[in-house]
Amino acid sequence: MGTNDTAPFTLKIHRGEGAALLAMNWKADRPPADFVGFAIQYREPGGDRLYTLQNRLGFLPDDGKVTRRWLPTTMAPIQMFRWVHFPRNAELPGEFLYRVSPVFMNADDELSYGEAQEASIELRRETYPDQLNVAFTRGFVSSQAFLDRYQSAGPISQLLPDKAADGLTFEPTHPKASEALAWMGFEARSVVLDLLDEAIADEQANVRVIAYDLNEPEVVTRLEKLEGRVKVIVDDSADHGASGSAENQAEERLVASAGRDHVKRQHMDDLQHNKTVIVDGPQLQAVLWGSTNLSWRGFYVQSNNALVARGAAAVSLAMDAFDAYWAHDDAAGFETSDATELKSIGLAGIDAQVAFSPHGSDTALLTRIGDDISEKTTSSLLYSLAFLAQTEGAVRDAIKKVTEDDSIFVYGMADKEVGGLDLHQPDGNPAPVFPAQLVGDLPEPFRTESAGGSGIRLHHKFVVIDFDKPTARVYTGSYNFSVPADTQNGENLVLIKDRRVAVAYAVEALRIFDHYQFRIRQNAAPATDPMVLAKPPRTPGELPWWDPFYTRLDKIRDRERFA
Repeated sequence: MGTNDTAPFTLKIHRGEGAALLAMNWKADRPPADFVGFAIQYREPGGDRLYTLQNRLGFLPDDGKVTRRWLPTTMAPIQMFRWVHFPRNAELPGEFLYRVSPVFMNADDELSYGEAQEASIELRRETYPDQLNVAFTRGFVSSQAFLDRYQSAGPISQLLPDKAADGLTFEPTHPKASEALAWMGFEARSVVLDLLDEAIADEQANVRVIAYDLNEPEVVTRLEKLEGRVKVIVDDSADHGASGSAENQAEERLVASAGRDHVKRQHMDDLQHNKTVIVDGPQLQAVLWGSTNLSWRGFYVQSNNALVARGAAAVSLAMDAFDAYWAHDDAAGFETSDATELKSIGLAGIDAQVAFSPHGSDTALLTRIGDDISEKTTSSLLYSLAFLAQTEGAVRDAIKKVTEDDSIFVYGMADKEVGGLDLHQPDGNPAPVFPAQLVGDLPEPFRTESAGGSGIRLHHKFVVIDFDKPTARVYTGSYNFSVPADTQNGENLVLIKDRRVAVAYAVEALRIFDHYQFRIRQNAAPATDPMVLAKPPRTPGELPWWDPFYTRLDKIRDRERFA
């Protein structure tokens, strides 16, 4: 929290994964009419200088020509009451200092600055060092940042294969391929590859992998290096079992390196949908779960999460589940195992539990999760759920019920438009946003972005309940919160009752929501009219940019909830 009593606004910073959420709120009933936004600067741990955040939007110049350059927020302030920032070196140990200043504009368009707030926060790479780490992909192939950094240097076809079946033989030719892939995959990619590297280094470690998609060559090459120390289960449903598929290619390579009796194909009653890596060794005991497929799209295009839990208890539970999958190829066999029950992962001071699908009638979890959402949410519900449009059942019904309750703050993301959740007025909870395609010309200063190829881009499966309360909790994993995920597929579902983890997922939800909500504004804006920052009202009846944040219920609650 900022502590400057003389500043006209408050500042609160929330820790995200590789990011900070800055939330501001005016202390008086409303800001003055000449308030035009916030300038944001930050200093790295141990640093001696302030870096100024940049804004794509600026004020309309006198000549009416909009620049495509990024502008410092001291000249082009942020016209929002919160902002998610990804500092360049977020993994540095120590505290990042943020300095936020209110910006004002007079009748001559001259800018001035009010009393600033400062606050410091430690970001660090691991959520809970040596115990639990939450990680996300960037998921922003369709963004101006990607366009500026990488697409301008070469087409996306030089970075990503056109077809999944080509994944294991594709070699990027983009001049910035190494940097671009690290940026796109963000922390989720690095935790997957780092875990496999640690397993290779621990020569006595045994590794178990369950993969739905398996077409990422850096992953398969590492699995080959493990030779007979690895056992792998690979999905063989639909296209995965078709002739020439990347999964068939991966099977052939892993049989050659590890042996025929170390590679298994299965799809349970529908899909083997887990994305799991287990490392059990004298130097390392760790498990990877989450939504991130071991694939090009999973790493580099989609919004995904990966969760690494360390310790003997997590490994024991994951190994038991793996053995049950290895022994049973259908729900009738697997649901008799203890792996279907929700059990503690055994982390010190962190209430984290895991269960594996497919469940039987006695251990099914879908209704239980729906009841938790609909009956026990008291403050907020934030979610990002792929396939929500196709999902029927208790969780979708619960989301609809909570969304219709104006006493609860709800933001949601789905991979496509969801019927039945689009009936809400602008002053209540909005319908979930989804990554609408940007087609044709965009208003200045924006340029048309890459669509990121075919297929979905929002692939998360998480629900965050009451992130700002002591009862904060997150449901996540490979589990799609559907009947098939509960009773037919091979899945992992992780429940974490911990506020630090809940806030990390809440920040991820907000940055995706903001990104795609702004894309909707881009789509709606005439290409001939540039998108610019609002100047103070100059004519009778004109309203300041901040007026909706004080008159619309959804924006009022947004402003107040995070600050």
